[in-house]
Amino acid sequence: MACRNASGPVRTRRVDPSELTRGGETGRAGGSKPRLARNAASGSRAGASRSGSAGSQPRSSRSSVPPEVFFVDDIEIHLQHKRVKNLNLRIARDGDHVEVSAPAWMTQADVVDFVHRKRDWIETQMARAAATPMARASQASPAEVAQWRAVVQACVPALIAAWEPIMGVKAGQLAYRNMTSRWGSCQPSTGRICINVRLALYPPECLEYVVVHELCHLLERGHGPRFHQLMDHFMPDWKQRRDKLR
Repeated sequence: MACRNASGPVRTRRVDPSELTRGGETGRAGGSKPRLARNAASGSRAGASRSGSAGSQPRSSRSSVPPEVFFVDDIEIHLQHKRVKNLNLRIARDGDHVEVSAPAWMTQADVVDFVHRKRDWIETQMARAAATPMARASQASPAEVAQWRAVVQACVPALIAAWEPIMGVKAGQLAYRNMTSRWGSCQPSTGRICINVRLALYPPECLEYVVVHELCHLLERGHGPRFHQLMDHFMPDWKQRRDKLR
C-alpha cells in the first residue's frame, strides 16, 4: 500500500512544448508561474504492487534506461527521454536532484534553458524537499534505522489487534523494513503485512493509516472503487492522513 509515501514533498512541473525555446523565446513561458501536477508514477498514493501483493508506495520514478546526468549551474539534472508529449519536471523526494522526463525530440539545450528560467521555483521546491523526513531518512545511520524499527515494531501489533475485530480480518506475519518506495505492502493470500520503519518519522496517525490500508487489502486486493469505499467506511479521514506523507 502506499500512504500516496506516496505520496510527500514531491513537486512536479508539466511543460507544454510551446513553452520551450526552440530558436527563440516563445509564448509567455519565461514569466509564467509553474503549475504543480501529479506525477503519473505512484508516489505518495497507495498503489498496487507489481509483484502481485497490494502495497502502499511513495511516489518514485523508475525506468530500465539509466538517466542522463548533468548539471545546470549547481542543480543536478537526471534526464530521461520517454514517450511523452510534454516535459515533466520532478523534484527528488530528498531534494537532492531534479528528475526530468522529456519527449524524444527535445534536446538537452531545451531542458537547460527551461531550468535556467525556472530556477527560483526549482530551488524553492528542492529546499522544501530537503527539509522533509524522507530527506533525513536518506542520510540515516544504521543506528537511527534500528531506532525507527523499534518504535514501529512496538506500535504496529497493538494497532493490528485494535483494527482486526473492527474490520473483520486477520493479519498474518508482520514484517518491518527500511523502504524507499513503499509505506507498506500486503500479501492477501497469506495475510503477511510489511510496514516501512520510516513511518517512525511521521505523526502517529500516518502509521495507523498505513496499517488500516494494508488490512483493507485483506478485503479488497486492488485500489478500485470498492477499496476506497472500505477506506471511507473504516477511516473517513484517511485522505488527510495520507497527505501528511507527501
